[in-house]
Amino acid sequence: MTDTPDAPAQNPPPEPRPELRPELRPELGNWCEAWRTCFQNVLTQVSGNVPASFEISLQPMDTAAADSDVWYTVVAGGAVHGEMTLRLSAASGTRLAQKFLGEAEPASEGTPAETGASQAITAENKEALEEFLRQIAGLAATALAATAGGEVKFSLSATAAPSWSSDAIVCLQTRNEAGTAIAIEIRISPALAAALPPRVQSAPTTLQTASPPSPPSSPSSPSSTGPSTAPPPNSSYRRLMDVGLDVKLCFGTRRMLLRDVLALSAGVVVELDNTLNSPVDLLLDGRLIAQGEVVIVDGKYGLRVTDVVDPTPNAGSPV
Repeated sequence: MTDTPDAPAQNPPPEPRPELRPELRPELGNWCEAWRTCFQNVLTQVSGNVPASFEISLQPMDTAAADSDVWYTVVAGGAVHGEMTLRLSAASGTRLAQKFLGEAEPASEGTPAETGASQAITAENKEALEEFLRQIAGLAATALAATAGGEVKFSLSATAAPSWSSDAIVCLQTRNEAGTAIAIEIRISPALAAALPPRVQSAPTTLQTASPPSPPSSPSSPSSTGPSTAPPPNSSYRRLMDVGLDVKLCFGTRRMLLRDVLALSAGVVVELDNTLNSPVDLLLDGRLIAQGEVVIVDGKYGLRVTDVVDPTPNAGSPV
């Protein structure tokens, strides 16, 4: 009787790795879900009503950032303030641009990472991609107004990779008719992430719990240990939140003699005190409220805020 060798031991399958990135907070989840839906709707429309479906993942894009990637910064204004970026590989950007232009994607061989990922997107396709993303941003601004607590405005511009560290990163993925992957990475800045909770959660709670103040108690009555029913000091300011205010950009100043002012004529150059790299001031009723750098948005001047001035209120001020 001969002994047969024992079969080699089978290693148990590895356990699935736990999610390394925490789940998005509800307000961030709603924000990203709205952008996913808008990407689907616009892509479906430009594809001749062929349904498009994007999957959302909490993991960044599979490929590392490359020089050929295209980046767009979306600055939010209105009910929320902050920035987010959209990152696409040259291949994904080209495919979306071809969809927007109604062009058929040429047949290619190799894996998606090998077909166009190393080639820069053409100027024509980049212009089409930017218009495609502007349409999505416009639709997202309307979709997010209800959850943001007011009107939301987006300005989109082609930029480089952000200098700030991201508070959250998600990736939207889909495939075209040929099965080729298309991915868009969304990075949300800490400023934008911090701007969402007060308007989505805190404001409704305060409005529900506020009630008329009760009459003052007599000195002999015991003090109440329950929560105060008086509204917070700043609750009366909510009725003013929709009042329109004019703000001005100040590029610089110059003190001039009256004779020099009277001598002004067409073609005269007035030199300002501020240098070229000085921050631009944002004024409200003549008071400095923020500083930033000048940008061009759709052929118009804009201001990318780099510092918000928060002066200490005077003693006795209700603010």
